[in-house]
Amino acid sequence: MRQFSFPLPTALAGFVAVLVGYASSAAIIWQAAAAAGASVGQIAGWMTALGIGMGVSTLALSFWYRAPVLTAWSTPGAALLATSLQGSTLNEAVGVFIFANVLIVLCGITGLFARLMKIIPPSLAAAMLAGILLRFGLQAFSALEGHFWLCGGMLAAWVVAKARMPRYAIVVTLITGLAISWLGGQIQSAALRFEVVAPAFVAPHFTLASLTGIGLPFFLVTMASQNAPGLATMQAAGYRLPVSPLIVATGALALLLSPFGVFSICIAAITAAICQSPDAHPDASKRWLAAAAAGGFYLLAGLFGGSITSLLAALPLPWIQMLAGLALLGTISASLHQALVKENERDAAVVTFLVTASGMTLLGVGSAFWGLAVGGISYAIFSLARREAPLSKEKKA
Repeated sequence: MRQFSFPLPTALAGFVAVLVGYASSAAIIWQAAAAAGASVGQIAGWMTALGIGMGVSTLALSFWYRAPVLTAWSTPGAALLATSLQGSTLNEAVGVFIFANVLIVLCGITGLFARLMKIIPPSLAAAMLAGILLRFGLQAFSALEGHFWLCGGMLAAWVVAKARMPRYAIVVTLITGLAISWLGGQIQSAALRFEVVAPAFVAPHFTLASLTGIGLPFFLVTMASQNAPGLATMQAAGYRLPVSPLIVATGALALLLSPFGVFSICIAAITAAICQSPDAHPDASKRWLAAAAAGGFYLLAGLFGGSITSLLAALPLPWIQMLAGLALLGTISASLHQALVKENERDAAVVTFLVTASGMTLLGVGSAFWGLAVGGISYAIFSLARREAPLSKEKKA
């Protein structure tokens, strides 16, 4: 039974992983659910279902493989939903979740994941993600105008913490924002409630516009920006597990829980690295215990999903906007770098980025789809022109 003992650093690694995950993106999920018209009670149910889903999947996979397999929601996917679900109903949102998770399961069953990622140039996928996330970065700094002390204090805390202890920068920012909000009397204490909220079933509604305009981009962003980095992080840490079963297991559980607000369950990347590092356990074969501890904390977070939601409802909106924007800065910069690093793909990537960031809707389909479509057409034309240029020179010679 010695293998089931939890050294304090191991349990702490699991706790920190869950804390960082919730601190960095719970506010984004709030915005995504609110965009679909969810009430505070329904959002609380989402948080409960998400916590339970991630807890069960993390515990089951970590115990089964005896490896630190940490799952998470798709933060880039949540950001896409927050920008794309405006004007959609909650039933249509659930239809999008089911559609995307069916595609994820099919990718796992057929082994198409790797091949699918090769079809879409990484620069265009990164440009689409950067365009989706741009709004979050802009709204974080625009909030400075009317809420200087709150947002400025959070920004200052993030800068200092990022320089001194980057892993905990968002946690420090969150705590600083809470303190400033409390001292400034900006927390609506009447909204704070400590309660368990059961997830509510929402019947799905499928429309062609929502599935193509939101569902397809959401599926691509989830696979390219969450599952792919998660699997790469795991392999870099020395844990080479079969890819398809992991994708099927996480996708199937998300599909089962989609009507209750679970938009995705993916392989974690950044938070998983905390449980996969030597700090979690000096013995690599025992680091799965840190992930198992994280699974337990996920279940606790799910149990108190109503409390987490009531806290977000009690806090001022600029706090949520600043925290979400700062949490996504690293993803935005990495996406822009990947989008623009290759000179021969740069023009198509910029087209993808700008069309996506425009927020336009054409034929009832959102900008993320059109950004990838227009960028892909541009990429194909530019690539064809480059291939034909040497041939035309040879003919003239």
